[in-house]
Order: sequence, then C-alpha cells, then structure tokens
Amino acid sequence: MKKKNRLKKGNTRLINAWASYDWANSVYPLVISSTVFPIYYTTLSQEINTIEFLGYDFKNTALISFVTAMAFVVVAFNSPLLSGIADYIGNKKKFMKIFVYTGSVSCMGLYFFELDSIYIGMLFYFLALIGFWASLVFYNSYLPDIALPEQLDFASARGFSMGYFGSILLLILNLSMVLQPDWYGITGNSQESSIKAMKYSFVTVGLWWALFSQYAFYHLPDGNSSGKVTKDIFWNGFLELKKVWYQLDDYPILKKFLPAFFVYSTALQTVILIATYFGEEEIMWANREQKTIGLIVSILLIQIVGIFGAYATAFASKKFGNITTLIAVNFIWAVLCIFAFYIKTPTEFYIAASGVGMVMGGIQALSRSTYSKLIPETDDTTSFFSFYDVTEKVGIIVGMSMFGVIDQITGSMRNSILFFLILFLVGALLLSRIPNNRIVNKL
Repeated sequence: MKKKNRLKKGNTRLINAWASYDWANSVYPLVISSTVFPIYYTTLSQEINTIEFLGYDFKNTALISFVTAMAFVVVAFNSPLLSGIADYIGNKKKFMKIFVYTGSVSCMGLYFFELDSIYIGMLFYFLALIGFWASLVFYNSYLPDIALPEQLDFASARGFSMGYFGSILLLILNLSMVLQPDWYGITGNSQESSIKAMKYSFVTVGLWWALFSQYAFYHLPDGNSSGKVTKDIFWNGFLELKKVWYQLDDYPILKKFLPAFFVYSTALQTVILIATYFGEEEIMWANREQKTIGLIVSILLIQIVGIFGAYATAFASKKFGNITTLIAVNFIWAVLCIFAFYIKTPTEFYIAASGVGMVMGGIQALSRSTYSKLIPETDDTTSFFSFYDVTEKVGIIVGMSMFGVIDQITGSMRNSILFFLILFLVGALLLSRIPNNRIVNKL
C-alpha cells in the first residue's frame, strides 16, 4: 500500500484539512449545546420546572448547569493526563479520534433522553460534552504545527468560519425537521412530531461529526512514537503542566495573557452555553411554536453573523494589533450584557443575537491565534495547549457553577448576567496590561 505524502507546515491544503474539523464538530455546540437540545430539554421539563436528581430537587436550568460543570471538571482533569501520554508516544491524533467517536456516539444516544430515564440521558449528555471538549485539546494543539506564524490568525478564523457555515447547514435541516416533520414522514400531533424530530436531530449530529472528521484525520500528522504508555509516564501531562507553569516566568506577556483569558472566557463560554435556556425562560414569546422558531432562528442568526465576525476580528487584529482588538471585543461583550439584562421581547432577543454573533467567533478565534503566537518555539505544542484548554475549562466550571447557584437561589437567570458583565470588564482591564503590537511578540 502506497504511503501518503505528508503535507508540509504552511501548506494551504493542510490548513484547510485542519480547519475542516471545525466543520465537522461545530454541529455539536450549535445543535446540542445551543439550540435543539436546550429546546428539547426545556420542553420535556416545562410542566414541572423542577427535576429530582440524586435525591435533590433542582430547577431544570440549574440542573443542566451543574451537570455541565461536572463534565468540565472531568475534562479539565483528563486533558493534561491524556495530552501528556499523547506527547510521549506521539499519537495525539489517535486520542483525538477516541474522543470524537465517544462524542458522536453519545450525541446519537441522546435520542433516548427522557425524564423517566434521566440518569441515562444525563450520562449521554455528559459523555458528548466530554468528547467534544477533550477532542479540542488535541485539535487546537495542531494549529502551530500546521500554520506558519503569519498564517495563525486567519487559519484560526478559517476554522471557526467553516464551523459556522457547516453547522448552519445541518441546523437548517434540523429546523425543517422540527417545523415540518410531515416532510420527513414523522407522525404524531404537533408536539409529538416536533419532539421526535428533535430526537432525530441528535442522531444527525453524531453522524455528521464522525463522517466529516475523516478528512482531517487523513491529513493531520500522526507524530513520531517515542515509547509505550507505562506507569512512569502516566502523570506526565500534569508534570508538563507544572513545567509550563514555571516557564511562564520566561514569557511575561504570556503570563499576563492567561489570567485575562481565564476571566473573560469564564463569562464567554458560560453565555454561549446558557443563551438558549435564557431565551426560552426569560423572553415573552407569544406561544410555544413562536418560541421554538424564534430560538432556532436566533441561534442561526448568531452563526451567520459569526462568519463575518470571525474574519472582521482577524482583519482588525492585523490593523490594530491582537491585544487592542481583544480589549475592544471585551467591551462590546460588556455592552451586550447590559442590553441583555433588560431585554424581554423577541425583537430585542434577535438584536442581542446579532451582536453576540459579531463578537462570539471573533474573540474565540483571536484568543486561540494570540496564544499560538505567544507560546515558545517547541515541538511540545500539546502541553502548552493543554494548559490553555485547562485554563478555559476551569473558567467554564466556575462560570456554570456560579450561574447555577444564582439561578437556583434567585429563580431567575437574568441576575447572572451582571456577573458576566463584571468578568468582561475585568478581562479588558487585565488585557490592558499587555503591550500591543501588530504581531504580538513573545518578549
């Protein structure tokens, strides 16, 4: 069998292959995390509003927040463990595959999510979330391996943009299934057929994710094996994190960037995860059908605007510098939080969604590329990106936990927005300590 030629770093085909994984996996955060599953979950629990779980009565939105936070605890712990092993034996692509297939199968398993079998349903939700976020540890670590320094901003933006475009296509299919189930031979009354369509949507996400990952898997390098997994290197990932921590003293800009990233990503990722639940509970929709259509259209609007937002942020960083652009985006997020605190009507929700779309993909893409520029020249990119991902995941744990506590105690998700407002402002303040350059240097 002829061995395939390995594409060189900076090759456009290799960058596109890497970015294609965003096309494959972005259907999970869009359909599962942000759109169809939240609608499905709140539809199942709308009559009772509270769910008994592990012997306690939880507000439905608070419960999903706590389960999400626990999943991120697992991801934050396992990421350095697995990345350390992957670095040692040189097969991070194999680990990436494990989590991709775990996530895709679990998405399909959400078909069986019911309140009567809440533990099985939450297990599939739990594993799907772990599969998605753990795969990103390895995926993100490929960025400095496949792109030259001057290509990083636009390569990262390309990934997010491809993700937005791909996920939009599947969401449109899922939207048509939910709104016009008879087109697909889905029977039952209006609510029954819509629920069935949502369950079928979970299956399409799993299939899409697994299928479209294959192009990236084919072209991404495997790495060179340097040994076998033994008990001596089992905790190597945590030792690598410790080493990265001590190395930060040699890279003061990187040391300043990470606390800022931790603070604003705590707010950012939590907002992304709870946006649909907020729209479902806090917006005054005329009826259930308008609510379903409105929520899906809002998320679809975020994705469409996000395509332009990711590239606009990349162009802005080229003109004004990475740090100045990130500060500006954090202030925009703060303004959006103020606006979101007062919104009540569907029209206001659509306006907020447009604003979120403009800055959501941009801040994520630019954060990833900025970090890539700041890390030292090294073959051990997985350890540095594991540190980056653990920082992000701990932020999500804090954000989702705080959101769940505020929601559970006050009975309103709206109060949590003030917490996010403060975090974006603090994030901008911390970023202001970093000197800005057209191309961020490492000194």
